[in-house]
Amino acid sequence: MQKIICKDYEAASRKAAEILMAELKKKPDMNLGLPTGSTPIGMYKTLIAEGADLSKVTTFNLDEYYPILKSNDQSYEYFMRRNLFDALPPKEMNIPNGEAADPAKECLRYDAAIEAAGGLDVQVLGIGQNGHIGFNEPGDALSVGTNHVQLTENTIDANSRFFASRDEVPTSALTLGLGGIMKAKKIIMIATGKEKAKAVAEIFSGKITTQNPATVLQLHADVTVIMDEEAAANL
Repeated sequence: MQKIICKDYEAASRKAAEILMAELKKKPDMNLGLPTGSTPIGMYKTLIAEGADLSKVTTFNLDEYYPILKSNDQSYEYFMRRNLFDALPPKEMNIPNGEAADPAKECLRYDAAIEAAGGLDVQVLGIGQNGHIGFNEPGDALSVGTNHVQLTENTIDANSRFFASRDEVPTSALTLGLGGIMKAKKIIMIATGKEKAKAVAEIFSGKITTQNPATVLQLHADVTVIMDEEAAANL
């Protein structure tokens, strides 16, 4: 695992964008896995400012709240359009369907769509305070495939800042499983803020635990973790 420590959030965002744009030059028609949340916004702004070309790219988002309407301004489909795709439209956008009648069938469909596209060339990740990647939360067991997961109180609390009240935060989501993430040829993780320091330190510990799902990344052959100084404080 490669470590890159940057001064602050802005510098980490720029570095992540630079690495991703270099990958896009190598393979303009890549299959690209993308995250949501506050962490990648700086990277998305840099991609827009630099005029990155996503016109040949097929994107697959990590997750989506469930159930949620695509038109809801807190849906991740809305988020992606507002923060990236309205400015840099990809060839094809894929996001788990928060309106699906049967979440289990939607999870199987999503995995099949990634497989049919040829798998993910690059997966960009954030990391939760509790080590979750996507919405793969800590627990006794972790899912390999895309799954319908109940969000932990920690994650609901962390995401409540995006909603009018905590009561409005969905309590479940559809998320790419750890197997799907680990199948990506290259993984780029962005970790910023002092509240991420403990989880980040654990992914370099040499130990894997289901209580920090991100620790499984130690088994991947090509992971770059881009941190600000606060997130790297415990290394």
